[in-house]
Amino acid sequence: MKPPEEGAQGELPGVAPRLRDLRRGRGLTLETAARRAGLSPAHLSRLETGRRQPSLPMLLGLARVYGTTVSELLGEQPAERNAIIRGGGFEGAEADGWMYRQAGGSGRAMQALRVRVPYGAQGDLVRVHPGEEWLYVLEGRLRVGLGDTVHDLEPGDSAHFDSLTPHRIAAVDRRGAELLFVHSLMQSPAAELCLGNALHAR
Repeated sequence: MKPPEEGAQGELPGVAPRLRDLRRGRGLTLETAARRAGLSPAHLSRLETGRRQPSLPMLLGLARVYGTTVSELLGEQPAERNAIIRGGGFEGAEADGWMYRQAGGSGRAMQALRVRVPYGAQGDLVRVHPGEEWLYVLEGRLRVGLGDTVHDLEPGDSAHFDSLTPHRIAAVDRRGAELLFVHSLMQSPAAELCLGNALHAR
């Protein structure tokens, strides 16, 4: 997939200053935050200035580093803490081709999303980060790479794995795939350090 062009604001206006403010509020330098999110300092700088738009996996990684949720990064108003989340049409946000809709409450240790994975989007992107992930295929066929193994999942199949295992997610068919996706936010001593104020922000 062709990366967004420099200077393009895309579908996520306003996310850049929130990324910068959250990093500074956590007392993290650009280099430290980028390293913990698996990005280069230059790439994180471009995200913070709006010259690049983050993909959903980048948003998930930065949410873990800053101890928050993707919804907060995108500036969505937090819903009241309610045990019931009503269904409805898929009117979610888009990040680098992936569509998602919040399927769980905010401010929790886990974040639940309903995700649409289009064919050919981010299928070669390898992710490694602290925490756990669980996904359940609702529609279409999903290819999940875990380390050196590859699994094709059908509707009704699920996967539950440690996120430190290098993993890739891609839709097998051109019609894409839809899934329920749950991930833990802060599940390791290294992640807890991201909330400290020992380092001075730029």
